[in-house]
Amino acid sequence: MTDKSELEIKTVGLLGGSFNPAHDGHLHISEQALRLLGLDEVWWLVSPQNPLKPEEGMAAFNRRFASAEAVASADSRIVVSDFETRHGTQFTADTIAALKETYPDVRFVWLMGADNLLQFHRWRNWRTIMKTVPIAVFARGTMKIRALHGRAAMCFARARVPADRAKLLAYMEAPAWMFLPIRVHPASSTAIREKGLF
Repeated sequence: MTDKSELEIKTVGLLGGSFNPAHDGHLHISEQALRLLGLDEVWWLVSPQNPLKPEEGMAAFNRRFASAEAVASADSRIVVSDFETRHGTQFTADTIAALKETYPDVRFVWLMGADNLLQFHRWRNWRTIMKTVPIAVFARGTMKIRALHGRAAMCFARARVPADRAKLLAYMEAPAWMFLPIRVHPASSTAIREKGLF
């Protein structure tokens, strides 16, 4: 953090994903991010196609986007975005670079579940992502211990910030990340699809 004027800059959490479909778990993590990190907004970046997920079983983009809009309508601070589709980015590192170029006055925080931190080293240019934007990692199932001892967490162990500094994370220079032990929401896109509800 530098001076008082920086506190007036817009802060936005970025939640990327397939949203296949969106559900109350996405809403829960977003509302926790807004509260704990003191963010102005959370943007849901609906991916055209997650490179780490198979295309089989993936609903059409428009259907997934509509599901995200329906769930996000519960909180006006959540914005559903087709940024990746419009800018032709597929990988998170490229998306973040394009967002920072497009919105130079916004302070971004990447939001992810502990399950994503565990396999973060499989993401293209994951070290670049760590060095580009602060990251907030949220509890997800039983992943905490494994995730915090995973390759990415260990590689950037010195950049981990205590959770009691959450409201400052958006203003920190990367690399900076923290783990937030929130109540875990039981909703799952996989479970919803398996029940034939999407």
